[in-house]
Order: sequence, then structure tokens, then C-alpha cells
Amino acid sequence: MSIRIAIAGYGNLGRGVECAIRQNPDMELKAVFTRRDPASLSIRTPGVPVYPMEKAAEMAEEIDVMILCGGSATDLPVQTPAMAAHFNVVDSFDTHAKIPEHFAAVDQAAKAAGKVAVISAGWDPGMFSLNRLYANAILPDGKDYTFWGKGVSQGHSDAIRRIEGVQDARQYTIPVESAVEAVRAGKNPELTTREKHTRLCYVVAKEGADKARIEKEIKTMPNYFADYDTTVHFISQEEMQRDHSGLPHGGCVIRSGRTGWEGEHHHVIEYSLKLDSNPEFTSSVLVACARAAVRMQQEGQSGCKTLFDIAPAYLSAQSGEELRSHLL
Repeated sequence: MSIRIAIAGYGNLGRGVECAIRQNPDMELKAVFTRRDPASLSIRTPGVPVYPMEKAAEMAEEIDVMILCGGSATDLPVQTPAMAAHFNVVDSFDTHAKIPEHFAAVDQAAKAAGKVAVISAGWDPGMFSLNRLYANAILPDGKDYTFWGKGVSQGHSDAIRRIEGVQDARQYTIPVESAVEAVRAGKNPELTTREKHTRLCYVVAKEGADKARIEKEIKTMPNYFADYDTTVHFISQEEMQRDHSGLPHGGCVIRSGRTGWEGEHHHVIEYSLKLDSNPEFTSSVLVACARAAVRMQQEGQSGCKTLFDIAPAYLSAQSGEELRSHLL
């Protein structure tokens, strides 16, 4: 029987989830929920209905997993606990500093409903988090380094777009190359947040908007920009569409550590991603986690989970026997 998936929010991430479901034969898209006028939405999967968001709870018996595709700044802190009261859910909440409180709120709602809620699924948090955990377990005497970019951060771009007077925005995260080279060379440098990355913002301001205020709000925004050297460029909508329509991203997780009686042997573990489409890759992780959520609930589990709590085999459509034969 196919896993019945619903999508809440049909932006870049929601469209990516739709594509990913098409690549997974054990899944089917059951419905899309939107805050927009459903009649204004044209999705790509034939025959799948689009409903207003407030109708979601009425379809609880027809949906196995709700994949939430809203933004981390204001949408998911409200939507994920609310939806977890009715569905197994998966989200990509990526405000690292606020994950513990988001986890607590979602865990309470999911446990009360007997549902499984997977939060902060994607590549960071998500796949990068897993690789940090594996590397820490293997090399306890060592240091972690995570570098993002160069690429467009959807969450940071969304946060800028929420600022009054902003019409559109793209934010590029750029690693400081000298810092990356020092880590790969095993120098184990002490790096501040500011020394590891810079942030480059392209903003389309609404007509008459106070650009100086917008720039100040961006550069002082906690959890997003305040701890980084941030550059803001104001451009036209035409320039945005011409030069910044893509959504590439990537980065690497590096663990530099030592083994041996006196720590005489040095090792570097590196996991890297080069993504042509940040939202489509993130969507693919969300869809794999939807499969895991169903399997965990079938085993009687409930509450909030992260990728740390999911057995790798639960993510795969292959059976245990197939995994042992082909991937082990």
C-alpha cells in the first residue's frame, strides 16, 4: 500500500516534495494545502486536489504523513505543533538555536495525539547533523567544523523577505576559503562564527521603503545575521530575476581528530554536498523521513524525532535483506 503524503505549503520546497514523491514508487501525493486561494494554484500531479490550509484536519484519516513546507521564521513554530495534533508530520525547521524549544512544543502535541513528528530534516540541520554525530563518535579527540556555501539559504532569504518594505531577497552564504584550507590541513584553528562565513544579501525594496532601516534590520537580526560580516546590495526586480533565480547550495562537515596512545595519528573525516537545487534536495530528505515516520508509528512510537532518532534502514524503500545485499 502506498504511503499517502500531503503537502502543506506550495512554494519552492513544496514543489520539490511533489517531484520527490514522483521518484518514490511506494508513495502517492494525496493533497496539497495552501494559505492562498486553492483555485489559483496549479500543481503538476494530475488529479490531486488543492485545499485551503484550514481544511487539513478534516482529512486526517486519509493522510499518512503531512510534510510541512513553510518557513522556519514564523510558519513552522506554529504549524508543526498544530499539524502534529492530527497527522504524522515532517518539517525542515532550521533555526539551530531554537531547535530545543521547537522540539519540546512538537513533542508534546505529537505524543498527545499518538503521532510521530520528524523535525529539522534536510541537510543542515539533517544530513550534516548526522555526519557530525558519526564523526564525533568515531573520533572523540577532535574538533568539528561546518562550512556552508557558496549558496542561497532559503531560510535566511525568507527571513529577509519578512522585513517590512522588502519585496524580494536572496541571501548567499559564503565560506571563508582560508579557514576551510586551514581545517583541511589539520591545523585545528580556533574560528569564530564571523571568521568562518560571510553573508551576501541582494534585496529588492518596495517603492518608497526606507533602505537604511531595512539594511540595519538585516545586519542586526539575531540567529541569522548579527554574528556575521553581512553585505547588503539593493537591486531591481529585473536584476533579481536575471541574476539570482537559481537556488544552488552546498557545503561540508569536517571532523579533524587524533588516535593512538599519545594522539600521534591524525585523521580528517569530510562529508560534502554540492547542490544544484537546495529546495529539491531538502525535499528529498523530507520525503525519506516521511517513510521513516510511518514505520515508527506502525511500531507504536510517538512524539518528536530528529534524524538522530531514525534508524537508517527506516529511510529506505528497500527491505533489510536488500540493504544487506547491496549497500552493506
